Amino acid sequence: MPEDPRRALPSVDSLAARLGVRPEPHGMVTEAARRVLEGARTAAAAGQEPDPEALVRRLAAELDRGVTPSLRRVINASGVLLQTNLGRAPLGRKALEAMADVAAASNLEYDLESAGRGSRHEHVRELIRRTTGAADGIAVNNNAAALFMVLQAFCQGREVIVSRGQAVEIGGGFRIPDVLRQSGARLVEVGTTNRTYAEDYAAAITPETAAILRVHASNFKVIGFTAEPSSAELAEVARRHGVRLFDDLGSGCLVNTEDYGLEHEQTVQESLAAGVDLALFSGDKLLGGPQAGIIAGDAGLVGELRRHPLARALRLDKFAIAALNATLLSYVFERQDTEVPLWRMLRASEVGLKRRAGRWAKAGGEGARVVPATTMVGGGSLPGQGAATWCTELRSPQGASDLAGCLRDQPVPVIGRIEREGVLLDPRTVDPSDDRSVAEAITNALSQLSR
Repeated sequence: MPEDPRRALPSVDSLAARLGVRPEPHGMVTEAARRVLEGARTAAAAGQEPDPEALVRRLAAELDRGVTPSLRRVINASGVLLQTNLGRAPLGRKALEAMADVAAASNLEYDLESAGRGSRHEHVRELIRRTTGAADGIAVNNNAAALFMVLQAFCQGREVIVSRGQAVEIGGGFRIPDVLRQSGARLVEVGTTNRTYAEDYAAAITPETAAILRVHASNFKVIGFTAEPSSAELAEVARRHGVRLFDDLGSGCLVNTEDYGLEHEQTVQESLAAGVDLALFSGDKLLGGPQAGIIAGDAGLVGELRRHPLARALRLDKFAIAALNATLLSYVFERQDTEVPLWRMLRASEVGLKRRAGRWAKAGGEGARVVPATTMVGGGSLPGQGAATWCTELRSPQGASDLAGCLRDQPVPVIGRIEREGVLLDPRTVDPSDDRSVAEAITNALSQLSR
């Protein structure tokens, strides 16, 4: 009877000793060795002969994974500018410098004039006012938090009117009806999925109504037989009946998107000018800054939010405040086209993009070519809209999935997308400073697959 292959496996201590000197604590090495041997026992039970050298390599790889931070820098060549899974808006140099500047001590909650306690909320207040035209503003940790805070502060125990076409679900299972329920507000739906009118809202208002909530359909589009009232029409209804109007803008744009070859997106300034009481929007979408939820509008309402207990629970840290202020300053000085990566990428010329894609294609050899494509905005912003671009298309005999995986396995992972059995890499979503890294990743990935 043949001997059980499992008997040939080394002990935990023996395997750890074969590895040699490592910087990790002994306990970490021991735990990793146990995991490696557990897998080897399973393979041996299936008849696979143990390979002592392979076990040592596996243990070294296991330890390397254990000490490598799981959150890593990647190169977004996916063709989606605001790729939610990749962190949405890339931050500009000014924002990064501002974050580094406050990494040590800062006056986060210290008043330099009085030498007394200050408020972190004051650091963003003036720039929100200046960029949006609002009477006041506050920022919390994301737009979902901003909406929850507004609803709980002003609508708890009362009714909030929402169009049926706007009772939406966005990324991560975030549903407007659920948020209202958790905040303590009561949802009242009006109109139909595709058509809602100002009179539908007016007819639904009762003494129990606290507010009308307008929700921007940021990650989908309804076309055809549709109708919805403008912010100005809703503001008139709200004023006439003595209720508040809150506008969840989602993406939060401060510039005219038509200047970038896109359809018009209502700006924060337009929403406030139409008469909404509070406009809510994200910091890491069309604003091009860090993750944040910004609330701008009526000074009295914002003042109440600043004093609300949730203001502490949902507050921004010093890095987000610094990055947000630096981003907003770019708009104040009208330098967003050069200082905010999102708008700079949208401004990139097709000629330049084709040239960059061509250089990447050279690194890909005979199986690579330059092809026309479309860069999408993404991130739940401007659904279905994008800009013409040129991409590098890579192909491998091993298939697109293996090639894409090999690109992700590089020291700096390169994230592309699979189309027509090839892997597309879009230079519009990549900072030019990363071009050499992309070319090296292409060369390395194809070389690894050909072995």
